Amino acid sequence: MDIKGKTIVVTGAGRGLGRAMALEFAARGGHVALLDLNAADLEQTVALCAAHGVSARPYVCNVTSEDGVIATLDAVVRDFGALDVLINNAGIVKDALLIKVKDGAVVGKMSLDQWNAVIGVNLTGVFLCGREAAERMVRSGRGGVIVNISSISKDGNAGQTNYTAAKAGVAAMSTTWAKELARYGIRVGAIAPGFCATDILASMTPETLAKVTGPVPLKRLGEPTEIARTAVFIVENDFFTGRTVQVDGGLRI
Repeated sequence: MDIKGKTIVVTGAGRGLGRAMALEFAARGGHVALLDLNAADLEQTVALCAAHGVSARPYVCNVTSEDGVIATLDAVVRDFGALDVLINNAGIVKDALLIKVKDGAVVGKMSLDQWNAVIGVNLTGVFLCGREAAERMVRSGRGGVIVNISSISKDGNAGQTNYTAAKAGVAAMSTTWAKELARYGIRVGAIAPGFCATDILASMTPETLAKVTGPVPLKRLGEPTEIARTAVFIVENDFFTGRTVQVDGGLRI
């Protein structure tokens, strides 16, 4: 797919990987519809993308709301006239051990609220946005591409039962959708980033950061632009579908 002139929807576009991906597509001439819950962050991303001379619009949207996702993607099609690419990026973390034990006694456990919140955004939100984007792509008759953001944690990471379950589900859904949607000219891929230099990790102390990067063979965090370029690769490569690309510096957890 030639990105220039296409309409790319990016969820979680207010900052971090979402902002980096929005900017990468804008730099290549793509028009960007930017979704996030934080209006102020969205406005900053819009301004950065618009500086590339493309159309950029903000949409405050809760990806866990079915009605909200439907209304927002309807607005995108109305405003841009098309929906060619979805970058399904919105996500949250609420880490906790399944059970926390001290001196043989259970003193804590992952709460149902922690489970539901992460599954809601990271799995149900991806499902809703993917379903609604696919419907609009089919209606248009011009196909499209869906890129879902999974994580290295999909293979299991202590303290992240909720997050790993969601990200494993995202990878599995991507393969399933690729099989179901190919007949409509819609390709689907996923990216499983390792630890990247986003706002959350940037706030870590040098000691904590050293513990994070120590096991990484390349001995550093990934850059958001490196994940963004992977998304561009998936969109531009018309023979790519149904796979999850791991961009993790060689780390296995």
